[in-house]
Amino acid sequence: MQRRHDKNKVYSVHEPEVECIAKGNACKPYEFGNKASVAVTGRGGWLVGARSFTGNPYDGHALAAQMNQVENLIGRKVGEVHGDMGYRGHDYGGAATVHVDKRRRGRTPRASWRWMKRRAAIEPSIVHLKLQHRLERNRLKGVAGDAINAILAAAAMNFHKLRELFGRFFCVACRHSGAGF
Repeated sequence: MQRRHDKNKVYSVHEPEVECIAKGNACKPYEFGNKASVAVTGRGGWLVGARSFTGNPYDGHALAAQMNQVENLIGRKVGEVHGDMGYRGHDYGGAATVHVDKRRRGRTPRASWRWMKRRAAIEPSIVHLKLQHRLERNRLKGVAGDAINAILAAAAMNFHKLRELFGRFFCVACRHSGAGF
């Protein structure tokens, strides 16, 4: 029998790797599942990495694995990383400079502050991944299913952005060629 303060609780019988993740939001303080991490480009908002983690690791301890995935996928080193306060005390020891948001906002240099504001624009992308691209509800089984679901959700979001880009390009090309539909 499980009690309130027990460790290693079972939240789902058919998916034993499900964890309780404290969010800190007033409207939705807890989520059940696994932790996912996404890496987004600074310009354009393209998702260049998506990864799921078993258990409930601290965000800072997931940074090294996420950066390893991003550098393997894009084929080059990343220069700068901007993260929220969850990445304080990170374990990343690579060549990239890691900028972590601070509670005091007055002492950040102006150029760095612009990038920190850009980092805040990633939050709507995460919400969009959860709601429109099924990252919130995983129908695949096991740890491998969690990893596949995160990658497919990120790919779907990139394909959606690519489809919009080609649609705009096609409309402009049709207007300039004189072909009307």
